[in-house]
Amino acid sequence: MTTKTITIETAESRIYGKLYQPNDENPHPAVIFSHGFNGSHSDFTEECRLFAEQGYVAFTYDFCGGSLQSKSSGGSTEMTLFTEKQNLLDVFAYIRSLACVDSGKISLFGASQGGCVSALAAEELKERVHALILYYPALCIADDWRKNYPTEADIPDITELWGLPLGAGYFRSIRDLYILESIGAYEGPVLIIHGTADDVVPISYSTRAAKQYAHARLVTLNGEGHGFSPAGAEQARETAAGFLREHT
Repeated sequence: MTTKTITIETAESRIYGKLYQPNDENPHPAVIFSHGFNGSHSDFTEECRLFAEQGYVAFTYDFCGGSLQSKSSGGSTEMTLFTEKQNLLDVFAYIRSLACVDSGKISLFGASQGGCVSALAAEELKERVHALILYYPALCIADDWRKNYPTEADIPDITELWGLPLGAGYFRSIRDLYILESIGAYEGPVLIIHGTADDVVPISYSTRAAKQYAHARLVTLNGEGHGFSPAGAEQARETAAGFLREHT
């Protein structure tokens, strides 16, 4: 396995990431990892190593403005679900162009807000996405903030959430977004892993989402919260790896 630092340049952004790949010249299936709110590319280091060792090209990256630790361009007050979705679409196009990647077998793997963004991107990419894996996807984001800010006039210029300042555009852009109604058309295999003790994203959102996809499996981890314990994380990784082996 080799690891490379990659910077993807577009007209609007500069996306920093890490590429993990097997040590041979053959094209391999690929997995793109998208971190959660205020996370970073390093959140998926263990998953990337595991998948690369099992014959996948794995790419993990920082969303632009996605966290205080982001090495990508842009500030957090400019970030929205839709800028993150565009980041993922740009990453997908780059990974698909690599000679080491089997362009017909690229899967998306996201956690929390990154899981929500991955689900939205899969709806646009459709059959180009080989499989979709989601850890406790934050499909509740738009619903939660419609409750917190009932009218557009209630939205302040800056909202600080878990130490990360967000601009008003983050909230304005999702006022008319109903996420559970926006997903489900993707027809590839879907794996959702969610803890029963998640106090940030109710597991009911994952239950409802799993019913909307044509080929979805929901795995619940008893007692796990939003962000898995070491034992829960190991179980989730092994479950995800088995799922991809089954469908690749």
